[in-house]
Amino acid sequence: MTRLNRITDISGIRVGHAEDAQVASGVTALVFEAPFVTAVDVRGGGPGTRETDLLDPAATVPAVDGLVLSGGSAFGLDAAAGAVAWLAGQGRGFPVGDVRVPIVPGAILFDLLNGGDKHWGRFPPYRDLGYAAAVSARDGAFALGSVGAGYGARTANLKGGLGSASSEVVGLDGVQVGALVAVNAFGRVTMGRGPHFWAAPFERDGEFGGLGLPATLPPDLLTWPREAPPGASTTLAVVATDAALTKAQAKRLAMAAHDGLARAIHPVHTPLDGDVVFAVSTGRRPVADMARLASAAADTLARAVAIGIYEATRLPSLDLPAWREL
Repeated sequence: MTRLNRITDISGIRVGHAEDAQVASGVTALVFEAPFVTAVDVRGGGPGTRETDLLDPAATVPAVDGLVLSGGSAFGLDAAAGAVAWLAGQGRGFPVGDVRVPIVPGAILFDLLNGGDKHWGRFPPYRDLGYAAAVSARDGAFALGSVGAGYGARTANLKGGLGSASSEVVGLDGVQVGALVAVNAFGRVTMGRGPHFWAAPFERDGEFGGLGLPATLPPDLLTWPREAPPGASTTLAVVATDAALTKAQAKRLAMAAHDGLARAIHPVHTPLDGDVVFAVSTGRRPVADMARLASAAADTLARAVAIGIYEATRLPSLDLPAWREL
């Protein structure tokens, strides 16, 4: 099978996007072919989430039907309701008597200051966008960059975007890991204002430009990103594996995967960010070495962050360049 370098290389995961160009925002939905074990770890100081309490290892529901990442700040929490509506129409959900309740946790990023028209009337568009994203979810390749939850995203100095990557875990007999991320960071994904990515050591096959590390470190390498408006941030990520994990092990995977954000974004996990990482296990292969799996998940997520910025295109309403314009 040809590797797509997407989270959909993990069989059983489908991804779809929907955007509203006038609002300058969007939604990304991950739809699972069957309920999968899922956990979450929140590191940012300003998160916005839906149904994440049930992902606790002590909670009753053993698995979920999908995940939704959305722009729109608190308004975007409606997006998961759209995905729930579509899944209900497919007869999916946690059985309670003769009723099925689709379980779709979600998280939101802040993109309300990107110049789009946020005067949407009584109800924001995110429920409809969530439904449309779920309907469009497919196996295989999907668009990257300024799409879905990454449509209106930004970083301190560049247009943000949606990225994805995958890899086979060395030493684990074919176990795979994939990542998907909507990069809307307070910090920078590049070293200072230059084109070199913090994630450069983890790049594979020139997937985000092949620049490697700079010959000399730029003088503004660690300067504080004053360009970023306070509070206008949050990076949302999903890591997935075909290894069979318990909810507790998936929680450990989500925790470790945050290292990937720390390798690719500076600064990260600030009080102004709502950084969230979900971890998903499709349960197809046994795993005997969580340390190898966790390390691979972090590396893969770092790559996905850089890919999201590399693939992003300029948003007309947002006065920030795309990486390719540097």
